[in-house]
Amino acid sequence: MHTLAQLRSGALHGVRRLKLAENLRAFPLEILSLADSLEILDLSNNQLSVLPDEIVALKKLKILFVSNNLFTHLPEILGQCDNLEMIGFKANQISTLSAGAFPPKLRWLILTENRLQTLPESIGRCALLQKLALAGNQLRALPQSMENLHNLQLLRISANDLPTCPEHILRLPNLAWLAFAGNPFAGQPFAGQPFAKTTLPLPAEQSWGMGRISGDSVVQEHVIGQGASGIIYQGKWHRHSSADDVSSEPTSQDVAIKVFKGEVTSDGYPEDELHACIQAGAHPNLVKPLALIDEPSQRALVMELIPKHFTNLGLPPSFDSCTRDTFADNYQLPIAKIAKVVAQMQSVFHHLHQHKVCHGDLYAHNTLVDDQANIIVGDFGAASCYQMLSASQQALIERIERRALGYFVDDLLSICQATDVGSPEYAKLRNEFLL
Repeated sequence: MHTLAQLRSGALHGVRRLKLAENLRAFPLEILSLADSLEILDLSNNQLSVLPDEIVALKKLKILFVSNNLFTHLPEILGQCDNLEMIGFKANQISTLSAGAFPPKLRWLILTENRLQTLPESIGRCALLQKLALAGNQLRALPQSMENLHNLQLLRISANDLPTCPEHILRLPNLAWLAFAGNPFAGQPFAGQPFAKTTLPLPAEQSWGMGRISGDSVVQEHVIGQGASGIIYQGKWHRHSSADDVSSEPTSQDVAIKVFKGEVTSDGYPEDELHACIQAGAHPNLVKPLALIDEPSQRALVMELIPKHFTNLGLPPSFDSCTRDTFADNYQLPIAKIAKVVAQMQSVFHHLHQHKVCHGDLYAHNTLVDDQANIIVGDFGAASCYQMLSASQQALIERIERRALGYFVDDLLSICQATDVGSPEYAKLRNEFLL
């Protein structure tokens, strides 16, 4: 984090990245003095509502974050920023987009949690666009011109007001990660209702043991993770041998407890994440849900505690990779382990789609792995149930996620040990999964 005083004193001369959050109500024109070097500008968490036309002087600017401000429209001047690739205006008050607001090199556009009801047809001319986040708006339709977004790989349209499935989007040739829950066409069972005031449905057949429990039966101990939709604690679940035998001494089980925040996230409503997790059911390579706390004061999912020897298989995409996972430096896997990981992920894929759940985020960074290449897949934040769609639309959804599986395999092959490149196992994975 930088300060306005540093900027005005000239102490930041030559910086490539600038972050200012000082309750700013006007764009500091001193930023223009950094035009020869500035590539990333973060003005999130201020009180800004306009950008000056002079921002075009920042000729090297590639990334602009202006989340949590007071903008009511996307500044049209951005369309004249020739090298701007990534724009983030999450959690503003944007209700209109000008047809000319999209810069020519736009790859990544974040407009989550605004007030958009429509998009201009000109968005279809953003030929380089790869990632588009529109969750938490009021969109009632998507422009037909979006069928031209042939480079689009990740799309978030959850928590909107779309009355019908935008089938032209489902036919995009490179779309792989899609979230669409929380729209009227997808059932929208929770939209407009206070969080934790609805009753989540549970599967009719409880063969894998999922049920509702009281929040008093779990004890949160310490935080082990945090995401957009909630906080994950390690804790204990004190349970009796049966619901009818409350007189017996309860047993104690170490568990993970995900407590949901109840806010719209970059992927949609937390309730839809819970619903998809429940509908997905049990699978050896999925994080296993054990019980649901569904009370006015708290909504949480109690899950099996993942052993500590599991670690993240990959790292999230970078600014440069945009939609594709990254990995730690010098991290490599032998082809035998890659093949084992892929076989397990393929099994997860088939299981989810048998249950009509689109994960929406099949990535290495959402996958845990141990030294024996056993995996556990979690994070249903972008998941969507799709049994309400037509047979042809369901087939398109599965094809989209099949593409994500292909990218997953491609990413893993990029970290294959050099001695295994070109081996029969390597060739088999490429031939089977890469499009």
